[in-house]
Amino acid sequence: MPSTQAISPALRFWHLPVDGSWHGHALDGHLLLNLWIALGLFTLANLLLVFGVVSHRRAHRPIHKLALEYLPLTAFAAVFLFLGLRASSLWATQRYTGAAPEALQVEVTGLQFAWYFRYPGADATFGRTSNQLVSAAEGNPVGLDPHDTHGADDIVRSQLVLPAGRQVDLTLRAVDVIHGFAIPEMRLKQNAVPGMTQHIHFTPERPGDYAILCTQVCGLGHYRMQAMLRVLPAKQFDQWLQQQEHAQQSEAHP
Repeated sequence: MPSTQAISPALRFWHLPVDGSWHGHALDGHLLLNLWIALGLFTLANLLLVFGVVSHRRAHRPIHKLALEYLPLTAFAAVFLFLGLRASSLWATQRYTGAAPEALQVEVTGLQFAWYFRYPGADATFGRTSNQLVSAAEGNPVGLDPHDTHGADDIVRSQLVLPAGRQVDLTLRAVDVIHGFAIPEMRLKQNAVPGMTQHIHFTPERPGDYAILCTQVCGLGHYRMQAMLRVLPAKQFDQWLQQQEHAQQSEAHP
């Protein structure tokens, strides 16, 4: 997997969050392309306006509409179609193109007003959940079914910890209302909708701590619905995961 590309000089002047993901440079590049094209079209539109006014005054007859209006309009439409298709392709790559078989599986659950993150444990299989069983006060914030043995080793944490350089497949769900899962530095944004499961995959590249936000107004406590993503080097993540598995086994068999 190639490493994150260096930030281009043009992007250094932007007030964008640092790019910590493998796919981020492609999204930033597309955003920069949009802005440059918008600037070019704005300049061209004003030049055409001035040219049309001057030519109309000086010529005995005005320039044909085909040259002054229809051709530029067709070119503008073609440019916007190109940008739309390119943006759609970048968007779909993280959602409709399946994640790699070796991708780390993590489930993200949003509920008023917190994020919870579940790892499948040693059996690599998530246990069943039910919204009727959700109770953070009783230590079951994601609604694990106690009768499903696959859920006995599931690891549920309020902090998302991921390895650098490995693809991650996130499964998003919401318990109550729509929540907007967003990590600006990872160039991630995906709504979690009640009754639906959404998938988005990405590869974190830069170790560090990043804020996880909710970008949908989900109630009076929306302002405090935040969590933390911690990206660790691969070996440190493996150690962390082993510690969590041992802690989960201790909790299950005190």
